[in-house]
Amino acid sequence: MTRRLAEVAKKVGVSEATVSRVLNSKPGVSEATRQAVLSALDVLGYERPTQLRGERARLVGLVLPELQNPIFPAFAEAIGGALAQLGLTPVLCTQTKGGVSEADYVELLLQQQVSGVVFAGGLYAQADAPHDHYRQLADRNIPVVLVNAAIEDLGFPGVSCDDAVAVEQAWRHLASLGHERIGLVLGPGDHVPSARKLAAARAVAGELPDDRVARTIFSIEGGHAAGAKLIDRGVTGFICASDPLALGVVRAARRKGLDVPAQISVVGYDDSALMNCTEPPLTTVRQPIESMGRAAVELLNAQIGGTSVPPDELLFEPELVVRGSTAQAPRG
Repeated sequence: MTRRLAEVAKKVGVSEATVSRVLNSKPGVSEATRQAVLSALDVLGYERPTQLRGERARLVGLVLPELQNPIFPAFAEAIGGALAQLGLTPVLCTQTKGGVSEADYVELLLQQQVSGVVFAGGLYAQADAPHDHYRQLADRNIPVVLVNAAIEDLGFPGVSCDDAVAVEQAWRHLASLGHERIGLVLGPGDHVPSARKLAAARAVAGELPDDRVARTIFSIEGGHAAGAKLIDRGVTGFICASDPLALGVVRAARRKGLDVPAQISVVGYDDSALMNCTEPPLTTVRQPIESMGRAAVELLNAQIGGTSVPPDELLFEPELVVRGSTAQAPRG
């Protein structure tokens, strides 16, 4: 104990008596010094006294892959709001190209002694990506909830929109409009939700030629490139794995002098912000973000409270929202 006091005092540049006052929650120490002592304890690898753990124990990591796609800020708002209602504070971790990695964020969150972590999109959704940092969380028994994918061998509970139902709704909508050449614009080959969408499309179509499936990165530019290829192959009805991909397809059609929806029909996925304000307004499959966010927080909070939660994936029903980007298939 004396050695610990001496080390922390030296690290912060205060007396051992000051450190002792902080550790015993005594008055007479400025807030800045108090925080410096607590940080020094963490850095030196000492456990905080029980009465001082409460502040950190109310922190929850919220890890997102990006903020450019409006669906992720929407998830952040829903999950953050539900956490706040329970007195839990979200620590937002957003990856940027060439910036802090998901594994780095996990290391940071562990240092902050968070009570749990919610991942809303991330490397767990890519089958071939490194998953060691998730195993690290599992080994330390940190409560975790995954949104829109699962890692089967780690036993994390998950909350997902039902990809199969989403594709069935979109496919049947386009087929009812007379589209016979329906194509898919999906994420990378190891992207789990995209793989689920492809399997669902093959099931509902009976047969889906490979040349009607294009894979790309999740961006408007990716959708533009993939859409241009499929248009050249005669596709008239598009089912896309995200709204930005769908907007990219609309742009590709226009660059080729084709009208949306008179000649090309496009269905997005998410119903993220402002999709009713695009030109034309985007037909898309809506994820129930509020319900999913609340369920993710309930699962996390149950684990934080010591309740055993089954490692199941809860599937939420999507809703087709028909707007102006789909119409009767062109004749001839």
